[in-house]
Amino acid sequence: MTEHQPPGGPSGEPPDGPSGGLFGDPGSVYDAVVLAGGAARRLGGSDKPGVRVGGRSLLDRVLTACADARTTVVVADPRPTVRPVVWAREEPPGGGPLAALAAGLRHTTADQVVVLSADLPFLGHRTVRGLLTPLRHGAADGVLLTDSDGRDQPLVAAYRTGSLRRGLAALTGRHGELTGLPLRRLTGSLDLTRISDPVASFDCDTWDDIATARARIREHGHVLDEWISAVKDELGIDLDVDTGVLLDLARDAAHGVARPAAPLTTFLVGYAAARAGGDREAVAEAARKAAALALRWADEETPETPDATPETPDTRPDA
Repeated sequence: MTEHQPPGGPSGEPPDGPSGGLFGDPGSVYDAVVLAGGAARRLGGSDKPGVRVGGRSLLDRVLTACADARTTVVVADPRPTVRPVVWAREEPPGGGPLAALAAGLRHTTADQVVVLSADLPFLGHRTVRGLLTPLRHGAADGVLLTDSDGRDQPLVAAYRTGSLRRGLAALTGRHGELTGLPLRRLTGSLDLTRISDPVASFDCDTWDDIATARARIREHGHVLDEWISAVKDELGIDLDVDTGVLLDLARDAAHGVARPAAPLTTFLVGYAAARAGGDREAVAEAARKAAALALRWADEETPETPDATPETPDTRPDA
């Protein structure tokens, strides 16, 4: 039996939207397997996982989305990445997705595994959690996304690890090896739940796809979240802060003091928060104090009106 869920699913927030809430379950344990060793023929053989979108490689963007996995295995030749991973390789290299998946699964131990391709520019943490939650609370073997045309995307999915192992073992017994076998030989035998999500399932197979992704993240509704995510990756910061609070502070400092005060004030807030422990609450408290100061500063620009001196009655005798 296959269950379909309506559109507008787990990618309804920016790529690095907050966990928790509707799809979040921060206490869960899962592993991730990222397949990053394809030939990228439609990109002219370019190093697709290394292609940058929004200043970050496609592979690093995917690794950020599954950053809370207990173990993340990347099936490809080793390269520098935004965070430590376990490297694996199918034998022979280039043996196809089933052989690569089997190589990655050998390094996993969790009961649930998220299986991802390395070319998903809009994949986010919320999407990953949106795949894991129905898997955990349902009876299906896996939960996968479908694209804008309703096609299955088995490399944007969460599976029961045992179901994958049994399916791969059956295929190996039937064919002798997994090299060259299409992924549908495995997924076709599984009971899957499908979630429609055209954004998170968007993958980059061609240079036109890359151009589309690069243009989208610069749109007004996405550019700030993309930039903050890129900066956090670049600086090695894993901190979920309320950017709205910092933007309000920057506005108050710019308007109430002087425009250059905005970046300097937010820098000082970050420094103070780091000294106070560096967590979300420390940032919020430092921002609150600085915002209150900026408002007090601005208030002084309005001259106070002195109390009116009461008129003294004219007691002079009539002239």
